[in-house]
Amino acid sequence: MRALVQRVSSGRVEVEGKETAAIGPGLVVLLGVRRGDGPSEARYLAEKCARLRVFDDAAGKMNRSLLDTGGAVLAVSQFTLYGDARQGNRPGFTDAAPPAEAEPLYDEFVAALRGHLGADRVRCGVFGAAMKVTIINEGPVTILLEREPERRDNE
Repeated sequence: MRALVQRVSSGRVEVEGKETAAIGPGLVVLLGVRRGDGPSEARYLAEKCARLRVFDDAAGKMNRSLLDTGGAVLAVSQFTLYGDARQGNRPGFTDAAPPAEAEPLYDEFVAALRGHLGADRVRCGVFGAAMKVTIINEGPVTILLEREPERRDNE
């Protein structure tokens, strides 16, 4: 599972010309789910996002997290994070989980974030929709977080 995390002054999602979610200062998290990912990867990345120290303290150092600042999260599913363009010019998406596998894990990620931050501080894109995402990146600060699937006993 991959989370592309951007520190923002604001973020917003629009679907079919209507705003479906918006935040002020915080993080926009673009989440990609890989085939074989499970709930433990979703929970791990949610906690990592909540605790990621990318906000400035009084001395101007990145020492504060969402838990410290009270900022919000806009979580957006994005299967293209698993696009592979190593060969040719058209990316392949065979590593990306199919929607039936990815959506419950996206939901698990969002639920875990809400557990850390509170439901009122987590907004979401629309899974599977063609979205327009507006991101006002602060810094800019962009961090890629990744967790490989754990081996499961039933494999």
